[in-house]
Amino acid sequence: MANKRIFRNAMGKIAPATNMVNEAGGRAYQFAPKAALAQYAVTGVFNGTYYVSAKTQLDKIQEYLAKVNDAAFVAKLAVYARKQGFMKDMPAFLLAHLASRSDGRRLFDRVFDQVIDNGKMLQNFVQVMRSGVVGRNSLGSMAKRKVKGWFNRDPDWIFKNSIGSNPSLADILKLSHPHPLTKKHEALFAYLLGKDAKKRSLPALVKAYEKFKANPDRAEVPKVPFQFLASLDIPEKVWKEIAKNGGWHMVRMNLNTFARHGVLDDEYMVELIADKLRDEDQIRRSRVFPYQLMAAFMNARDVPSEISLALQDAMEIATQNVPAFGKNVYVFPDVSGSMSSPVTGYRRGSTSKVNCIDVAALVAATVLRTTPQAEVIPFECRALKARLNPRDSIMTNAKKLARMGGGGTNCSAPLEQVERSGKKVDLVIYVSDNESWVDSSRSRYYNDSTATMKIWKKIKRKNPNAKMVCIDITPYDSTQAPDSKDILNVGGFSDQIFTVIDEFVNGSEEHWVDVIERVEV
Repeated sequence: MANKRIFRNAMGKIAPATNMVNEAGGRAYQFAPKAALAQYAVTGVFNGTYYVSAKTQLDKIQEYLAKVNDAAFVAKLAVYARKQGFMKDMPAFLLAHLASRSDGRRLFDRVFDQVIDNGKMLQNFVQVMRSGVVGRNSLGSMAKRKVKGWFNRDPDWIFKNSIGSNPSLADILKLSHPHPLTKKHEALFAYLLGKDAKKRSLPALVKAYEKFKANPDRAEVPKVPFQFLASLDIPEKVWKEIAKNGGWHMVRMNLNTFARHGVLDDEYMVELIADKLRDEDQIRRSRVFPYQLMAAFMNARDVPSEISLALQDAMEIATQNVPAFGKNVYVFPDVSGSMSSPVTGYRRGSTSKVNCIDVAALVAATVLRTTPQAEVIPFECRALKARLNPRDSIMTNAKKLARMGGGGTNCSAPLEQVERSGKKVDLVIYVSDNESWVDSSRSRYYNDSTATMKIWKKIKRKNPNAKMVCIDITPYDSTQAPDSKDILNVGGFSDQIFTVIDEFVNGSEEHWVDVIERVEV
């Protein structure tokens, strides 16, 4: 009889064989269906990326939905993608998918309000349902009932959420025919549909908005979303009032608009806006996405330096809760050519200026800020040297990293550099698209595994407690290091990933799919 202990030990030292070729043509490990679906849910926005088209993404998502014969998981994933991933398109699509499957209708009913939490999400959901991509081109009775219920809210709130088109909120009203609960609802619905509305019954906010439109020079600025005001002919003094009273997110997103209308020519207004942007309480209440601050910083072209500095201060505050990860930590941001893809994909007329490389650099700089002893090693075809000062701002270090690289992808390069150095390793964090191909040509020496896994096995022999985290910020379905007791794959570009990493580093044996499975629906 064979000695099972010997064979078990031997297997632990051999890197597992790969089972697929990634989009770049390199050897890779395919995610299990639930993990792959989760990856698409928190990174996919149905736009083209460096390697694949929007249509290919949709095909992949539908393929994995067919493989995941678990409606409860789909429901939990829709909630997770919206609440923790802060996504818009994918949660609406997953919800529409639930409505189309016989075992998902009860769950659809339970999670609808958690996912469709504003007007934009309602528009996305209705658009998906009518597109035919989930097997129908109409709402259906169950979805129609939930859409009707969405309008049973405060009329002022409904009005604030009436921005957008294709479909507009008026289009959705025509489709769903909700019964107005009050005279205010009845008047508001008529107003949104362009019909004669009883002015006395209109919600107070609508009245204030119409009064302002008629005389913006004298009327009080209504507390409506910025989009309601942007197209109006408003004098400079009113723009100043809008900036002064605007919410934190609105001000962050419209700095260039304020600059165009002369608001930032006023030193007092510059100081006021800068103070608002760096206000700790407002930053925490806003639940700002770190990459949103980076986008604001990159897009603010013609603003005074005090505003730029305030955005940097805001980033420091927004990332204060990122945990420190201890000693012997290595962060590997991918700075290869494929990371030049916009983080939210290519969108005609509205492609984000924030690329995948910017997000990778941001994550690396954030970890360095909270774990100053961490070593950051960027990579492309090879490992690169990064001269970063932990005391510099996150934005400063992120900009340094994002300017590097541009070659092919070799995920094993920085890991090999660490292994050759003989340094102690407790934690390795990759931030990449995982589309490694440069090191695949050497795979015949690595038992058909990825080069990353072969080197990781060497590191583990000397550092048995070491852990690896692979953060993927792109909608692909493969990795260079499969999940195991010491390896965690997690996707997305929200700060939620730091919470998942912290739990894993501190002893949790749960993986990312397990975290999603804990979501209550």
